[in-house]
Amino acid sequence: MKHLLILAFADAPAGNPILQFVPLILIFGIFWFLLIAPMRKRQKAQQQMIANLKKGDRVITNGGLHGEVTSVKDDVLVVKLGENVKVTVSKSAISGLQGAEGA
Repeated sequence: MKHLLILAFADAPAGNPILQFVPLILIFGIFWFLLIAPMRKRQKAQQQMIANLKKGDRVITNGGLHGEVTSVKDDVLVVKLGENVKVTVSKSAISGLQGAEGA
């Protein structure tokens, strides 16, 4: 029985090799449009938001701290958390703006 099965597949026509890759290409296309493209769009928006931070913006850090930007230097911000509390934070530690969609 085993030998008959092997012989049946050995004689089967191979078909067009390009058509064998069509399902793989379709799966990759679906994966791209459902996962990778939206993730890149969000990442680009996050980078733009970080690049446009200015004094007076209300921000939220990755650690969950809420504060107001008091100064901006290269890739460092000074964020006022309370009356007499200011911290220096890397721009990459900002997760979003307070009141912004998704923040």
